[in-house]
Amino acid sequence: MDAIRWQGDSLALLDQTKLPVEEVWEDYTDYRKVADAIRRLVVRGAPAIGIAAAYAVCLAAMELQCQDTAQFRAGMARAAKVLATSRPTAVNLFWALDRMTLALSAGGGGPEAIPALVREAEAIHREDISMNRKIGKYGAELVPEGARILTHCNAGAIATGGFGTALGVVRAAHAAGGVEMVYCDETRPLLQGARLTAWELMRDGIPATLITDSMAASLMAQGKIDIVFLGCDRMARNGDFANKIGTYGVAVLAAYHGIPFYTVLPSSTIDMSIPDGKHIVIEERDPAEVTHFAGVQTAPEGIRVCNPAFDVTPHKLLTGIVTEKGVIHPPFGERLLELFG
Repeated sequence: MDAIRWQGDSLALLDQTKLPVEEVWEDYTDYRKVADAIRRLVVRGAPAIGIAAAYAVCLAAMELQCQDTAQFRAGMARAAKVLATSRPTAVNLFWALDRMTLALSAGGGGPEAIPALVREAEAIHREDISMNRKIGKYGAELVPEGARILTHCNAGAIATGGFGTALGVVRAAHAAGGVEMVYCDETRPLLQGARLTAWELMRDGIPATLITDSMAASLMAQGKIDIVFLGCDRMARNGDFANKIGTYGVAVLAAYHGIPFYTVLPSSTIDMSIPDGKHIVIEERDPAEVTHFAGVQTAPEGIRVCNPAFDVTPHKLLTGIVTEKGVIHPPFGERLLELFG
């Protein structure tokens, strides 16, 4: 299962805004339209955003290839700026753009660098899939036999280069026969759990039950949740992390009920340049995402709206961090520095 395909001179993206009703692929040859697709959540999930941005840099280079070197470099700088402003929280976006900038420089800085840019974007894509499979292997070892797993938002194959982070753990555990049920929070206001996670799990034949976000506490109180796995969009060097809004609430509930709580992420999502979660920029999205549902107004006209896309969960609520280098346990700051500093 995938959501990103490089086609040599164009980028195909699975339009996740249309799932699960329609599976529509769109072709892109303009980096500006890829930036807009990232902004509109056509492609979403921190790793997938980074991969899409890397390929968008290739599209920009192809558009500018007939320019002289000075014009080419100026155009590439503009393209990088446009892509960097598409979404502010997911650090993979900036990580991928930095890698592409280095590849451009190493390739000569002009149109002659296009093959090097394509190779780098394809490497970023391949590496993400490889990291996800390693993550799945390490995470599956944490899953007790017959586990009832809770997840929030979508950290699956379509949020990454393929296979998934949190859902990669679920896939690996299911293949080993260890999963009794996966409970998917619907994940308001855009329903990534209902529209995307439930869709992925059903396609893979993994037992799944959809719940509203407000049901998680009740299920935990009834002893129906054994472990929590969810994704991450940016992690600070002390282990604080940003993920889809509602994650912090799930963490508090898990701590109260004594349920293991893990975030699952590749190293490209760790931002060692910031000390803690207070330094993570949180994206504020369109109020219409809250006041409307499927195009229908569901709130009074003119009501004030708070619509942050993410919240920050403090590292003290984490049982562990699942990465491609293994499972990290406290003290998180020391272990993160040792492995990724």
